[in-house]
Amino acid sequence: MEEIKEKIEDALERHGHEGLNTQALKEELGITDGSDFAEMEKILAEMNDNYAVVRNENGSWMNGSEAGYLTGRISVNTKGLGFFDREDEETIRIDAKDQKEALDGDTVVIHIGSGGFGAVVKVLTHAHVRVIGTYEGVEPHLVLDDAKLQGKALKVEKDDDFTPIQGMKVQCQITDYGEHILTLHIIRVIGYKDDPGVDILSILLDHDIEPEFPDDVKEEVKHIPQSVSEEEMQGRVDLRTEDTVTIDGDDSKDFDDAVAVHKEGDGWVLKVSIADVSHYVTAGSALDQQAYNRGCSTYVTDRVVPMLPHELSNGICSLNPHVDRLANTCEMVIDHEGNTKSCKVYASVINSTERMTYHNVNLILDGDAEMCEKYRHLGTLFTDLRDCADAIRARRVRQGAIDFDTPEAEIKVDENGVPYDVVLRQRGHAERMIEDCMIAANCAVANEMKRADVPCVYRIHEVPETKRIKTFIRTSAVLGHRFIMRKSTIHPKEFQTYLDGLKDEPEYPVLSMMMLRTMQKAKYDPSCIGHFGLAEKEYLHFTSPIRRYPDLIVHRMLRKYIYEGCTDESEIKKDEALMVDYSEQSSIRERASQDAEYDCDDMKKAQYMEKFVGDTFTGIISGVTGFGFYVELPNTIEGMVRLNDLHDDFYVFNEDRMELQGQRTRRVFRIGMEVKVICAGTTKALGQVDFMIANAARPAHDYRKGKGNWNRSRSSEHNRGYDSRRKRYSSSRHSYSNGRRK
Repeated sequence: MEEIKEKIEDALERHGHEGLNTQALKEELGITDGSDFAEMEKILAEMNDNYAVVRNENGSWMNGSEAGYLTGRISVNTKGLGFFDREDEETIRIDAKDQKEALDGDTVVIHIGSGGFGAVVKVLTHAHVRVIGTYEGVEPHLVLDDAKLQGKALKVEKDDDFTPIQGMKVQCQITDYGEHILTLHIIRVIGYKDDPGVDILSILLDHDIEPEFPDDVKEEVKHIPQSVSEEEMQGRVDLRTEDTVTIDGDDSKDFDDAVAVHKEGDGWVLKVSIADVSHYVTAGSALDQQAYNRGCSTYVTDRVVPMLPHELSNGICSLNPHVDRLANTCEMVIDHEGNTKSCKVYASVINSTERMTYHNVNLILDGDAEMCEKYRHLGTLFTDLRDCADAIRARRVRQGAIDFDTPEAEIKVDENGVPYDVVLRQRGHAERMIEDCMIAANCAVANEMKRADVPCVYRIHEVPETKRIKTFIRTSAVLGHRFIMRKSTIHPKEFQTYLDGLKDEPEYPVLSMMMLRTMQKAKYDPSCIGHFGLAEKEYLHFTSPIRRYPDLIVHRMLRKYIYEGCTDESEIKKDEALMVDYSEQSSIRERASQDAEYDCDDMKKAQYMEKFVGDTFTGIISGVTGFGFYVELPNTIEGMVRLNDLHDDFYVFNEDRMELQGQRTRRVFRIGMEVKVICAGTTKALGQVDFMIANAARPAHDYRKGKGNWNRSRSSEHNRGYDSRRKRYSSSRHSYSNGRRK
């Protein structure tokens, strides 16, 4: 069916606006059989229903795009204005009256009218199926948590025995998407808004992340043994006598990767062993369906929502020390230049020698006598691993991989989930070398799967859009560090060379973040089209099957096609179709998980700043818009200074220079500038921090990196709020790296 669709689109594209009538299209496609013609007409009707094809004024078929119909995602802001982004073209604006029943994030078909404005003609899929709300007021009425939905009139259906109480948070199913009224049915009472943990649980549920596993999964888990039998080890390479270690964070409980290394000649033999989750989570099982639905584990401020139940993620699938575990091992020969000279992937059984932490390994690498003595039985494993990983990283840097090195916040909360500090997360040599080993394994396995030409899910990162690069070139020039790009194809090395030249410049943090925002988001795809950010032609995710569904699928395909050598054409075709579905679903769920992470972080940062209202801080202007500018503090907390709160002058936004300029004083607020701000107020529910420009004579806070020590000065400024949720830029942490868990 997809093949016929593509042939129809190609044929109509060749004939442009002139189009083809049904008979001419039949001849163009070379259809002579009656059943094939009936199938073509059926597909045409379906495509017409979604405006993929339409009839022109002569009644001939033409592609919908020729007639101004586009399919994509609509974004709706808190004021009700809609926006439809197009690659390398201007964003299309859609007024509220032209949005039909579309909500923020929905996949829609729009028609571009005169003046470049658009109108929604059909909603294909709704991003919101369930919503979270809070009952407010003395006579409680439901207010939706999502600020972008608060302008909608609501019709709330509830069971007869349900009594709303002020402060109660509920989850609702959307039963009807009206243009003016949303009809909701209450399906769950989450708790009360001030109860510990309810705030984060509400965000998780709002992103369709369910902490509890269904009964059929719990029942299935009961029948999975918690130890490895001799029978299960048959046919596997026995690595149990080798020194193999896991290296993770202090609080980690699920260990899905372990490493072993030894010197050989002028290089190393590196073995990256990954938990064989596919042995326990079989295709079509309740566990598999739940893992597919979740897509990944979600790590928020004070909890983890795992992709798999703890009996697997912390139990039989976790590479815990001193117990036998089933694995898939990627064995690589690495030369002294960091090149992978050869690789083999095989099913194995390991017995982890030690559960190591980043902290302790960093101490060993720094020569700490006590720690070196404690792990003396592991010989030179850690220094060999460091040298091997450093060679891998050096090779990647030479190749042009981009390292943005953006700061990441660690939000510390008490037993009730109340934040008491926000500091920068520290990354030492141990963290980097494990990341290097995992990236090397991901590349090696991707190369193996591509060479074998078998169905697989790859991790891809496409070349940045031209319009975003042009925006960055303009911004970099404003900041005095123009980014000059070759006129031919874009190469990641150009970006990395540029960043390397800015390391010691005060504008580096802003330019690094701005450049990161030019990048496309990495995603999953059945085609191996390469990874721009890592400068790799082949890349996938193999190293975390406990917490990522695509990794689990890679392991499953490895067994089926590499180990067992399946050549059945019908199986290959079936799996190729599945890879398309798995890639799309995994990308969707990854975005939901990331959004939940960011929303929880924003909320906790806003809650943390409640105690600093009226205090003064020094920050950097990280973004400038027509309605104000964003200021980021050294610990990554970001707030907005609204245009309406700049009372000393009338300010005009200059988009080309990314600045606001006063018409009388000529005072300028430009991206990258250091400014003193007062915390004017916070809105925890919206994850929002409000700043105002401070009196220049007032001393700024001294935020000591990593210490959380705020020496503050009080201000009598009034607590002010603003209505707009701060803009979410494409991030950062999961953009293209291996994405090691925190």
